[in-house]
Amino acid sequence: MTLGDTAVIAADAGGTASAADPQPRVEAKQGHAGKRLHALDGLRLVAALSVLLFHYLSRGAEVSDAWGQPSREVLPAGTPVSDYGWLGVEFFFLISGFVICMSAWGRGLGQFLRSRITRLYPAYWAAIVLISVAVTAFPVLTARPGIHEILLNLTMLHEPLGTPHVSGVFWSLWVELRFYLLFALVVWKGVTYRSTVAFCCLWTVGTVITHAANDTLLNNLLIPKYSAYFIAGIGFYLIHRFGSHAVAWGIVGVSWLIAQETVVAETERFSKLIHTDLSGGVASAVVTLCFVVMAGVALGWFSHFNWRWLTFAGTLTYPLYLVHESIGRLVIYGLHGHLGPVATLATTTVAMLVLAWLLHVLAEKPLARRLKRTLERPLPAGGLSRPTAR
Repeated sequence: MTLGDTAVIAADAGGTASAADPQPRVEAKQGHAGKRLHALDGLRLVAALSVLLFHYLSRGAEVSDAWGQPSREVLPAGTPVSDYGWLGVEFFFLISGFVICMSAWGRGLGQFLRSRITRLYPAYWAAIVLISVAVTAFPVLTARPGIHEILLNLTMLHEPLGTPHVSGVFWSLWVELRFYLLFALVVWKGVTYRSTVAFCCLWTVGTVITHAANDTLLNNLLIPKYSAYFIAGIGFYLIHRFGSHAVAWGIVGVSWLIAQETVVAETERFSKLIHTDLSGGVASAVVTLCFVVMAGVALGWFSHFNWRWLTFAGTLTYPLYLVHESIGRLVIYGLHGHLGPVATLATTTVAMLVLAWLLHVLAEKPLARRLKRTLERPLPAGGLSRPTAR
């Protein structure tokens, strides 16, 4: 997701300052606006693999059924790492705040929404079809989804309507979709340094109020459990694009403090989910490390990591995340009786990476091109004009 090359741009939409507009401009750093950040591609894959390990070695009954024994007993030496793999999703959200702000800069609302739809839905649709066929053909671990469930899942609106996920990992997509819709308000008004800072501040205040009020509507609108990660990601992008400033670092710092609170509560929830004692201190340290890594991205510490394979790794991340849980469990179920635990885990992981690549090449790319062409068609002229009085 790259931007057009612009040497120096004004943060405000008006472009240049004047005597009538004495407010100082915040200028983008030379070359930082349009340079692809290959390190982010690698980090996204790391986050996806950490979630994969959690689902294969630490998750509950369904993966235990796949292994034929409690999953935590398969490779007990690996569970101290895999038990905290769920934090890869939080890392995803942190990266997403950065990337979405970057991809939205200089775009209109229509461009932004089209880019999000073509990015989010094609691989998702293909994954739903693939998973539905697989669990229908091999109904050994998961109940077959009904046609209505499949169709409603295709909209990505099934969770608020109470319809089960075709795959458990799909829960995070509803979170991501709500973030896109919230940030669309900034794009609609025009993405500038000031508007972005205002958005972050308002969302942060809204998050705190929602925690205090515990209101269902606000919870659904403002995503208080994960908002700090998105907001921090946006703050990191402002630092990357415009350089260090107390305002941007303040956004990041407050978001980190809020994330420290929410991750402790999440650690307690996951402790109950996987029936083991997890450390809130360890989870907080992992989240802090994620923030430090993103600070490094923002400050250019990893700018020399420009290997082409990182871009390839980035293309695998989303389809891998979508298919690894449901399809991977079936692969483990088929292999564990013939291979040892390490070989089964390694083979399944490689198989999921290959499947992710096939999904990207054979489904995601062609579907995205067709969807993009469809969405770029102008609206019917009759829909934009007033009816003629007779």
